[in-house]
Amino acid sequence: MDIERISDIVLPAIPETLIMVAVSSLIGVILGLVLGIILYVTKEGGLKENRTVYRILDIIINVIRSLPFIVLMLILVPLTKLIVGRRIGLQASIVPLTVTAIPFLARLFEGNFNEIDEGIIEAAKAMGSNTWTIVKKVVLKEALPSIINSITMTVINLIGLSAIVGTIGGGGLGDVALRYGYQRNQLDILWASCIAIIIIVQIVQIIGKNLAKRLNKK
Repeated sequence: MDIERISDIVLPAIPETLIMVAVSSLIGVILGLVLGIILYVTKEGGLKENRTVYRILDIIINVIRSLPFIVLMLILVPLTKLIVGRRIGLQASIVPLTVTAIPFLARLFEGNFNEIDEGIIEAAKAMGSNTWTIVKKVVLKEALPSIINSITMTVINLIGLSAIVGTIGGGGLGDVALRYGYQRNQLDILWASCIAIIIIVQIVQIIGKNLAKRLNKK
């Protein structure tokens, strides 16, 4: 086992994985939160019930979530090229990761909001709060610990999916594991990449769990 060779190959791939996961997670959280709020507000019996809006978003989210990531990634190749100007590489990998993160988070956030005690919502209505005030000061506040858990789950999921984008030269640890570990049968590189991914996942899990626990106590 050549430690220096492993360091030269694996270590540069770690920040690539972190960048693609961080960017796709950030965009996914923002847009997923917006969609999650719309789903919650427009659902049957919601604050602003709108069955048409809910049904359209529900269908779109279900369709995207039903597609295997490798298939979604291939379908999005033209869109990826349109957005970033290329089909492979670090920037290109962010597009499919983001697209898969948005509906995943939207559905999780919707579930988080639905778990909130309806009594609290009714009390806010009785006090004359409008829809936006209820969403901002009641729904988001009450669901915050669950939101953190959902984000943590999504980030961990994206770390795993980031390895798949290596199949199209997306960079990161997945690309290294594929090119060196599998195609060139360099098992030390393969195991080093796996260990790096496991460590990253564990760190994310610990941070997310502790943050959710702290917010839940508050």
